[in-house]
Amino acid sequence: MASRAPLFLLVICFCCCSGHAKSFIKVVCDTTITGQVAHQSMLTCKVETTQEIPDLNIAVVVWKKPGDDQFLSALDRRPDKKNKFPPGYKVTLNDRTVSLVITDPKVKDEGVYSCLVMTDSGNAETTTYFKVTAKYEAPSVDSIDEKVVPNAHKSLICKATGGYPLGKLRWFDDKNTEWTKSAEPTIVNQTEDGLLEISSKLPLMKLSTSDEYICVVYNASDGKEGSAKIRTDDPDYDPSIQNPSKTSLSAIIAPVLVIGSLIVGLLLALLICRRRSQRTHDMVPNTDQVIDPPPPYCEEFKDNMA
Repeated sequence: MASRAPLFLLVICFCCCSGHAKSFIKVVCDTTITGQVAHQSMLTCKVETTQEIPDLNIAVVVWKKPGDDQFLSALDRRPDKKNKFPPGYKVTLNDRTVSLVITDPKVKDEGVYSCLVMTDSGNAETTTYFKVTAKYEAPSVDSIDEKVVPNAHKSLICKATGGYPLGKLRWFDDKNTEWTKSAEPTIVNQTEDGLLEISSKLPLMKLSTSDEYICVVYNASDGKEGSAKIRTDDPDYDPSIQNPSKTSLSAIIAPVLVIGSLIVGLLLALLICRRRSQRTHDMVPNTDQVIDPPPPYCEEFKDNMA
């Protein structure tokens, strides 16, 4: 706390001076600056003048974050002043651009920051909001036996972790039909580092007809960040419960196909036997056939020869 005392005094001095001295400068920052957890971020503002000042001298730049975890980091360019920044933070000055570098942003770094600038032409202050984001990891989906929800035999549980701010989980089937409205309200847990874990439960009714469900995680801006699939026709599921319509249809079609095949086979066998019997009958001579006597001129021809 003692190391912060000079900075507090500097800020108090700044406030007193800015209240009584006319300033010809202003500090301009973006309203919101977005950074990502574990990726270096920079809060940047520009010092502008209300009149032409070619040799503006920026003496002190102070960044502070009010709140319970009040943060102060300052760059003091006055003679004989040494700068010592808090771990993970650094104030930089490039021409008339002042910046606060956060090397390893965390959820706790999110909030409103004030940028105070002291120059030889006056002082100015402005604020900006640092918004922290973190991408959700790919979700995981598991199935459990359902004993609470009426008419449901299974439930699918989808979880996504490591994201920020609060996102959403949505359910789809293999035909891209959305089932999110059938799911229970999303459960949200926050870890020690401020990141979020969200989970969703989708009960499967006994008349469910889909064999595959997809859980998709979206960030706070409705951007898709990952998905996971699960099939409900695995060996752990009772197919007669999971899809009775398909089972009943199979029970009808299978016997019909078997009986039809038997009938066709019998007809072919009868046809083949009949053709073979017909061919055999044509090849064997008929012993009961009556042979006509030879014509009379044959007898006369024999007598003449004798």
